[in-house]
Amino acid sequence: VAYLIIFHILFVLFVWTYWKSIFTLPVQPGKKYHMSYADKERYENEERPEVQRQILAEIARKLPVYTRTGNGGVRFCDRCQLIKPDRCHHCSVCAICVLKMDHHCPWVNNCIGFSNYKFFLLFLAYSLLYCLYIAATVFKYFIKYWTGELTNGRSKFHVLFLLFVAVMFFVSLMFLFGYHCWLVSRNRSTLEAFSAPVFQNGPDKNGFNLGFVKNLQQVFGEEKKLWLLPIASSQGDGHFFPMRALCEAQNPLLANEEQWEDDGIDEEPHDSGEASSLAIERET
Repeated sequence: VAYLIIFHILFVLFVWTYWKSIFTLPVQPGKKYHMSYADKERYENEERPEVQRQILAEIARKLPVYTRTGNGGVRFCDRCQLIKPDRCHHCSVCAICVLKMDHHCPWVNNCIGFSNYKFFLLFLAYSLLYCLYIAATVFKYFIKYWTGELTNGRSKFHVLFLLFVAVMFFVSLMFLFGYHCWLVSRNRSTLEAFSAPVFQNGPDKNGFNLGFVKNLQQVFGEEKKLWLLPIASSQGDGHFFPMRALCEAQNPLLANEEQWEDDGIDEEPHDSGEASSLAIERET
């Protein structure tokens, strides 16, 4: 009876988290990040890259956007026609910009981002426990198979197959879940682990690292009783994320309009060579 109760609890949690990972749609940036018709027309009619950069910088001045492209320009998506919020990326499979995009997962056929990253982590955790439980309960029958206590040939095949599949999935899930646990502890996404986010003062792979406890709260929330349940409890709305404390001159959170102007909004390019180096990096 105890085995059956544990089995069904793990099975329900496994199915629940899998369902939430699949049917929780990725969140797209809000309307204020989309270009207005006038700004869009002005941007598309302008052929000079340095002027396009100034147009985007003027629009982004009113938005809580602190990350940049590799060449220092405002992150802009040509396909969605919007200023990208911090940690937002365009998914070529979903054909949309996803807030705090981690990756597109073929297991759940969905984009993993701000809205369902907690559910995806719980899905991996409960899948891991589910496989471990199956392997542990079948192992004693595997021992009986080797000692010759199992005489039914069909039972032997079932035991071997079930143990092999459970162990195989357990090992693969252990590495995947361990990697994502490391990402959560550093407050990084999979994309940020491969390419560090660029701030006004340059690339910083630990730009969003707030410490182990606060990093966990970013994903799971402050209510610890909800951490193990597939219920939305992540902090924020996915558009803005607190950054680790730096000195006042370098802290992007303390950026004001003067810093934006120093970034080149109101400055004319010195020559065409410098202007070309400020070309906007369009991300897709």
